Amino acid sequence: LIHFITPPLALPHSFKSTMSSTPTPLTKALIYGGKTGWIGGKMAALIAAKHPSVTVVLASARIENRADVAAELDAEKPSHVFMAAGITGRPNIDWCEDHKPETIRTNVIGTLNLADLCNDRGIHCTVYATGCIFKYDDAHPLGSGIGFTEEDKPNFDESFYSQTKGYMEPMLKCYPSCMILRVRMPISDDLSHRNFITKIVKYERVVNIPNSMTVLTEMLPASLAMATKGLTGVYNFCNPGVISHNECLDLYTKYIDPTYTYKNFTLEEQSKILKAGRSNNELDATKLLRDLPEDIKLNDIKTAVELCMQRMRVNLTEEFGELPDALPKEVRKN
Repeated sequence: LIHFITPPLALPHSFKSTMSSTPTPLTKALIYGGKTGWIGGKMAALIAAKHPSVTVVLASARIENRADVAAELDAEKPSHVFMAAGITGRPNIDWCEDHKPETIRTNVIGTLNLADLCNDRGIHCTVYATGCIFKYDDAHPLGSGIGFTEEDKPNFDESFYSQTKGYMEPMLKCYPSCMILRVRMPISDDLSHRNFITKIVKYERVVNIPNSMTVLTEMLPASLAMATKGLTGVYNFCNPGVISHNECLDLYTKYIDPTYTYKNFTLEEQSKILKAGRSNNELDATKLLRDLPEDIKLNDIKTAVELCMQRMRVNLTEEFGELPDALPKEVRKN
């Protein structure tokens, strides 16, 4: 188990417990985004490893095709659905600015299709959504430790990707069988191109802003336990606390590549090279920590990222050889 030690936090009265009175046992998981998606693939492997008796099916239907999704749900009859399909763009969310119909088709129509069809059939549906729908403001200042809660309305719409996610969440909340997880800047212990660390390592310059982030090694098992418990509604799905870009890269330098160097630039300078704005925020973890199953413990984000870098060093050494010389060229800038 991964342990997070912290004094108990007082929970605002506005946080309502959202849990099915009699959760359906996990017997068959149908995963959308499991065939080619990053998080979906990790969830398929996780469920197979932790619950060998559970049938894991990688969905074939495209979520924007409602009839196909309905037929697949009726044929497979899953106890739980995990929705990790979506468009984030390649190489990044700037792609969505020039592909708005495609983005809407998947991120809005497709997600609503699946949530609606699962609700009609009484199937618990976990949606891996995003917390990139907020930005620091006067009520949640940078460095204050005041995070956005699950009750707060999105205040960030400076990218089309975040716009679609921001107006999707209130609609998804209407489905009583749906659990919406606000993932942010996901981090893994490999060199996946989706890994936040891998992304920023390749940048010429980075901003240095504390943010809430999601270390998948800890958080994906938590999502599985939450789904099994029958939790529904919105959850800020990040390790507690914040960590900056520089702190992440300093840990990368410490454990992976001592020769790595980086440069900072300002938000204003960053905006000149991007088509769309980027979200920076802190999400409050109070509700998540309260509702987690008792056997799931989370590290604060700084501890979680350091442990992740330690695992990454072991994984990369086994895969490539002695570091840093054996690292792939795409992450060796120096």
